[in-house]
Amino acid sequence: MSTTDRRRWIALAVVMTASFMDLVDATIVNIAIPSIQRDTGAGFSAIQWITAGYALAFAVGLITGGRLGDIYGRKRVFLLGTAGFTAASLLCGLAANPEMLVATRMLQGATAALMVPQVLSIIHATFSGEERGKVFGMFGAIIGLAAVTGPLLGALLTTWNVFGLEWRPIFLINLPFGIAGLVLGRRFIDESKAPQALKLDLVGVALATAGLLMVMYPLVQGRENGWPVWGWALMAAGVATLGGFVRYERFKGAKDGSPLVELGLFKARSFAAGIGVQLVFGIGCGIFFLVWTLYMQIGLGWTPLHAGLTGLPFTVACSAAAGMSVQLLVPRLGSRRVLQLGALTTAAGALIYVGEAYRYGQGVHSWQMALPLLVMGAGMGMVFSPLTDAVLSEVPKQHAGSASGLINTTNQLGNAFGLALVSVAFTGSTVVRSFGHAMFWMVGALAVVTVLLAALPNRGGQSVEAVAGGAADTVDQPVLVG
Repeated sequence: MSTTDRRRWIALAVVMTASFMDLVDATIVNIAIPSIQRDTGAGFSAIQWITAGYALAFAVGLITGGRLGDIYGRKRVFLLGTAGFTAASLLCGLAANPEMLVATRMLQGATAALMVPQVLSIIHATFSGEERGKVFGMFGAIIGLAAVTGPLLGALLTTWNVFGLEWRPIFLINLPFGIAGLVLGRRFIDESKAPQALKLDLVGVALATAGLLMVMYPLVQGRENGWPVWGWALMAAGVATLGGFVRYERFKGAKDGSPLVELGLFKARSFAAGIGVQLVFGIGCGIFFLVWTLYMQIGLGWTPLHAGLTGLPFTVACSAAAGMSVQLLVPRLGSRRVLQLGALTTAAGALIYVGEAYRYGQGVHSWQMALPLLVMGAGMGMVFSPLTDAVLSEVPKQHAGSASGLINTTNQLGNAFGLALVSVAFTGSTVVRSFGHAMFWMVGALAVVTVLLAALPNRGGQSVEAVAGGAADTVDQPVLVG
C-alpha cells in the first residue's frame, strides 16, 4: 500500500470513529437514565432535557455546521468539533448536578453538529468512483453496529460501576477516542473547502433556534409546573417565530441565494411529504426509546444490563430488516409500499407489546417481550433504509445534498420533540399504564406516517448507498440513514 493510500484509509478510520462516537452517544444515555436520576436527584423534566437537549442542539446546528465546513475548511471544522465534543464529554462525566449535565449535554450536541457534517464531505474529497461506494457501505455498517453497541455498552459501564463512578464512564469513554482522533486527524486528513461556499445565514440560525426552544421548553417543563399560562403563550410565540423564520428564509433566498433552508425543495410533493414523515416518525421514536427504558428499569426494577440484553431482539431485527428491505423488498414492491408495510408492522409490534405489558404486569419476563420487539425492530428497519431514497426521488440532482442535510435535521428535530413530549405521553396511574399510554401515542404517530407516505412515489431498484453517493457527489451535506 502506497503512502497516499495509507493516509486516506487512516483518515477514513478517524472520521468513521467520530461518527461512531456520535451515534453511540445518542443511544448510550437512555439506558443509564435511572442511574443518573438516582445519583443526581434529577427530576423528570431534567431527565428529558438530558436526552432532548442533545438532540435539539445537534439538529439545530447540523446545517450550520455543514456551512462552516464549506467556508472555513472541513478538516479545520471537523477537528474543532472533535475537540469540543471530547471536552464536552469530559464535562458531562464531571457534572456535579442535573443542571450542569443538561448544559454540557447541549454543548455536546452543538459540537457534534460541527463534527458530523464534515464526515461525508471529507470522504467525498478523499475517495472517488467505486471506492466511494465501498466506503458508503462501510458507513451503513457503522450505523448498524452503533445501534447495537450503544445500549449494551451503556448497560455494561453502568452495571460495572467502574471506579465507583456510576453512570459517568458512559461519557468519559469518549476521551481516548476523541484525543486519538485529534492527533491522527490533524496528521492524515487533507483540507478541503467548497469551491463557491455560501455565506452563513446567522439570522436564520437565530430565528430557528429561538423558535424551537420556545416551543420545546414549555413541553418539557409543563407537567412539572402544572401547565401554566405562560407556557402556552411561549409556545404560541415560538410558532410565530418559526413562521418569521420561513418568511426570512424566503427573503434571504431571493436576496443572495444563501438561505439556511432551501424552501424551493418543498415544491416537490414527495419531498414535502417525506419531511413530514421524517418529523412524525422521529417523534414516535423519541417517545418510544425513552419510555421503554423508564418502563423496564423504573417500572419493572430491572438492572441496566437486564434491560440492555432484553433489547437485543429489537436491534438484530432492525439491522436485518434494514438490509433486506433495500436488497429484496424495494425492488419487488416499491419503496412506498415497503415504507407503509414497515410503519404498519411497527405499529402492530407496539400494540402486541402493550398487550403483553398489560397481561403480565410486573411479572413480565424478557422472553415475553421478544416477539413484540422482533416485530417492532423489523418494522423500523423497513422504514429506516428506503426512506431517504424515496424522499429524494423528485429532488433535482443539484439540490440532493442540501435536501439530505434537511432530512437528517428534520429527523433529529422529530426525535427532540418526541423526547419533549414524553412528559405528556408518559402519564398513568402506574408505570405499566404510563408505558401503554405512551405506546398509543407512538401508534398514533405511525398512523400519521402511513397517511403521509401515500404522497411518495412507489419507486424500486435504487439502493440507499447509491443515493448517499449521489448526494455526496453534488454537495456537502451528509446523508445519515436512520
